[in-house]
Amino acid sequence: MSTRSLRVIVAGGGIGGLCLAQGLHAAGIGVEVYERDAAPDARSQGYRLNIEPVGSRALHDCLPPHLWDILVATAGDPGPGMGVFTERLRLLMREDDPPPGLGPSERTHAVSRITLRRLLLAGLDGVVRFGKEFTGYRQNADGTVTALFADGTSATGDLLVGADGVRSRVRRQLLPHAGQRDAPGVGIGGKLRLGDETAWLPREMSSTKNMILPKRDFLFTAVFRRREGGAAVAERAGDRLRAAGLDPDLLIQDMKDDDYVMWAFVAHRNELPPEPPVDLPGDLPADLPGADGRRLRDLVTSRLADWHPDLRELIGRTPADTIERFDFAAAATVRPWPTTNVTLLGDAIHHMPPVGGLGGNAALFDADALRRALIAVHRGEQELLPALAAYERAMLRHGFGAVRAATWYLRLAVLRSRAVRAAARTFFRLCGAVPALRRAVFSD
Repeated sequence: MSTRSLRVIVAGGGIGGLCLAQGLHAAGIGVEVYERDAAPDARSQGYRLNIEPVGSRALHDCLPPHLWDILVATAGDPGPGMGVFTERLRLLMREDDPPPGLGPSERTHAVSRITLRRLLLAGLDGVVRFGKEFTGYRQNADGTVTALFADGTSATGDLLVGADGVRSRVRRQLLPHAGQRDAPGVGIGGKLRLGDETAWLPREMSSTKNMILPKRDFLFTAVFRRREGGAAVAERAGDRLRAAGLDPDLLIQDMKDDDYVMWAFVAHRNELPPEPPVDLPGDLPADLPGADGRRLRDLVTSRLADWHPDLRELIGRTPADTIERFDFAAAATVRPWPTTNVTLLGDAIHHMPPVGGLGGNAALFDADALRRALIAVHRGEQELLPALAAYERAMLRHGFGAVRAATWYLRLAVLRSRAVRAAARTFFRLCGAVPALRRAVFSD
């Protein structure tokens, strides 16, 4: 069976676009990634990322084995299953631990976004082009597609993949009717370094993920503690790092960020006071995007008056320069469209609230699913458009399933009815007491 030559153009060099590029490059499929940022480190990479099993499988399948091994070694263990607590830290439920004996590709990993980005870029010299702002595309009579860039250049290939994020210009041209729904929540997050000075933290706060479900508002915490230090990884895997084009010293520099516990406070926008207290200057919520961390921290602590002292301490000790505000929005459901040689993945089509860590994992799922489809085309097992149509159906089903799940978590977080909140707490308590129900609701 003869192979078919393919040239794939990817607009956007985020997690999903780079994961796809790694998988296609390893399969011998021509791929080029065009990223608007001027350099790999042009923007801050934010908090670490929980890679759930669906994302782990995608990275395992798309990355060369040596890069996957380094990713696992440089990641952290997010701890046992997530706990659900009241604001007084009374346990309602804890998810079951994963079954014993699972390999790294079936487990959850807490990864540094900076390290992940470096690994996803490794070996792609000449594949990823920085400083290329995508402006639109043109579909040609010969069945190819041409991507256009702000600097006047262009690139032509057999397929254009829009991996250009929430404000995707590829989606805007391909699906101008696709919209989004605003979510009625305000999120504020921060991180507190783990060390001797945080020995007072309850064990759950320093070892795993937790969901705090009080009578109003919501808090999520997660711990990020590396499995190995940077020096140990570099010493053990230095030769493999250099063979992959990575500088061990640079990777160690990336790994010098401290282990920490991350928290995310969520409240319904209408539940916040229309005017902040006198010690919280500024207009709320219109001024939130420019508010400093100290004011945001004071705003959160003002809502935690009757919470457990350790939770108030967690927020109160968090350095102001780590605290920021984030917005919530979700893509409106998109029905399948007539398949062409332009498609989408990740946030470009099914962006979701950053609740539950589902967005990045959904993008990785898309990248792996599209990789598989294009390998089948490359091998001559399928024609391009039928393979893309099957990918798009699977991507929409999985991606908007994740959108619904993230939206459900957010609705739970901003519930204002005390009766409904009491019912939710009773439900979690029941799941905690009945293992069969817990597994039926929360198992993958």
